Amino acid sequence: MASSARVLDELGYYLLAGAGSDGPATLMDEARLGEEMGFGTAWISERWNVKEASSLSGAACAVTNRMCIGTAATNHNTRHPLVTASWATTLHRLSGGRFTLGIGRGIAAMGGAFGVLSVTTAMMEDWAQITRRLWHGEVIVNHDGPLGKWPVLFLDSDFDEDIRLAIVAFGPNTLKLGGREFDDVVLHTYFTPETLQRAVKTVKTAAEQAGRDPDSVRVWSCLATVGDHLPEELRVKKTVARLATYLQGYGDLMVKTNNWDPAVLQRFRADSVVTSIAGGIDSKATKDQLEHIATLLPEEWLEPSATGTAEQCVDRIREEFDYGADAVILHGATPQELAPIVEVYRETS
Repeated sequence: MASSARVLDELGYYLLAGAGSDGPATLMDEARLGEEMGFGTAWISERWNVKEASSLSGAACAVTNRMCIGTAATNHNTRHPLVTASWATTLHRLSGGRFTLGIGRGIAAMGGAFGVLSVTTAMMEDWAQITRRLWHGEVIVNHDGPLGKWPVLFLDSDFDEDIRLAIVAFGPNTLKLGGREFDDVVLHTYFTPETLQRAVKTVKTAAEQAGRDPDSVRVWSCLATVGDHLPEELRVKKTVARLATYLQGYGDLMVKTNNWDPAVLQRFRADSVVTSIAGGIDSKATKDQLEHIATLLPEEWLEPSATGTAEQCVDRIREEFDYGADAVILHGATPQELAPIVEVYRETS
């Protein structure tokens, strides 16, 4: 792609989309290709297997020169705040200011099972404020707040770092926190148009109430983008299997947020095929199992996505901006899989 081509700052994608089953080494090629295609940001989601966020972020920053790299998300409660703040400062300088540190609330049931401290909105807000103070060289003495108690928190008195903070937000409390304290708010996949509009309004209103410029807080739609140039079996894994996995982890929240019928979720959870799968459906289900699971999900639940021809996908992507999103993550596909869609998007811009 010619170097004079417009950088698509309003578009992002995920490195190692999904479970990262091909292994972490593919990240470098995906990062290089995404930058070549003109993406503005490459995001990294953390899973506790071979998708450890600090390692992957460093690799992505090292093999790119222009594209922003961000986590969406890691968790603030799995590392000491000094470790996380140091990691982000290191990547900020390594990348020439291209790194965004993004956190999320995580899945409460998983954290509880693993003995990880439960996350509250107050904890995330306290963490964001502490982290920004550390980045600006403060010595924090006798901190006693929602995040915890420490006699001293300190990095370097010479620090004066403006590093972007992102938060992955779902419910209204987290969306409001994003507007108050964060620079980027990344929404969840399969948000209906009504949910997207409501989420954007919540973020922007909270920013304004906190005395911030609402336009300074960038809200990212996370839009499943699966063109029909991909094989059907792969499309099913990227749509049906992905949504089913979300329903496994936090189905009640998804149903409540989108005003979906909870009876459908109850039938899904009680289904013998679903209960027989030991692990995430997107990484463990067989072809036959997915064909059955597809019959459990209403078409309207899969509609908030970009599917069909490249042209149809582009039209759907642009609708997200009409609904209020500042930027869109083309979710669930590699840069190579997204290439025909990005080409049409660029040609019709």
